[in-house]
Amino acid sequence: MSTTNIKEAVKEKYGEAALRVLSGGNSSCCGAVTACGTDIDPITSRLYDRDQVTQIPEEALKASLGCGNPTALATLNPGETVLDLGSGGGIDVLLSARRVGPTGKVYGLDMTDEMLALARENQRKAGVAENVEFLKGEIEHIPLPDNSVDVIISNCVINLSADKDRVFGEAFRVLKPGGRFAVSDVVTRGEMIPEIRERVLLWVGCIAGALEENDYRSKLAAVGFDNIEVEPTRIYRIDDARSFLSGQGIDVDAIAPQVDGKFMSAFVRATKPRFSSNWRWTFL
Repeated sequence: MSTTNIKEAVKEKYGEAALRVLSGGNSSCCGAVTACGTDIDPITSRLYDRDQVTQIPEEALKASLGCGNPTALATLNPGETVLDLGSGGGIDVLLSARRVGPTGKVYGLDMTDEMLALARENQRKAGVAENVEFLKGEIEHIPLPDNSVDVIISNCVINLSADKDRVFGEAFRVLKPGGRFAVSDVVTRGEMIPEIRERVLLWVGCIAGALEENDYRSKLAAVGFDNIEVEPTRIYRIDDARSFLSGQGIDVDAIAPQVDGKFMSAFVRATKPRFSSNWRWTFL
């Protein structure tokens, strides 16, 4: 499965999700392609509390494709600069903008024109103009200068990339010394079976591209991060697996021992050292 094929599949599915919301429907989801838009999806459902929901346009919530809530777990301070990798419909950008306040800045980065259009419309409806900017680009090539961001957040997007080493290197590059990496992502415990890894639609659904938790730590450390933590927020059992593997021609019961409890949403934290250069990334 080529990097280009994965990228095009992701762009197509997430563009379609944005168009559905813009036309008044629900989005597709990060979980099973066949379960999208339902309230019982084990990955995307019930991520934001009532107070957060009241702060954002309904369309931003409908377009949420994430597996966690990085805005609830990340420490964001007034005046800080935040970058959301794969910002989608803008829900985490808009919530973060309220926390960093008018002296702060939040960038949302997305490669999909339809999602960017939806995000900017949600920004208009939320009345958040001064401290939010949506950028077109890929998370493997972040269009921001070195040492320019205090916090990087992301919500179930890094697992969609076929070049995660590049993503982590770029994140390290744009963070200021002492900057924080604070993302929600799907990770695995133990190796993933080929039946799952090889299906493009399960990459789109955030499953096939998930890193093993120790690999996640190793890749972050390799580009220079320290204070690395992987905190499970949801562990998926066999009934959850039936949902996000449905319609993929996989006999879930036959592989139950290999998937039960092996997939989880997690909050991943790391820090760029205060006295650090980007020399490690130049050799990747």
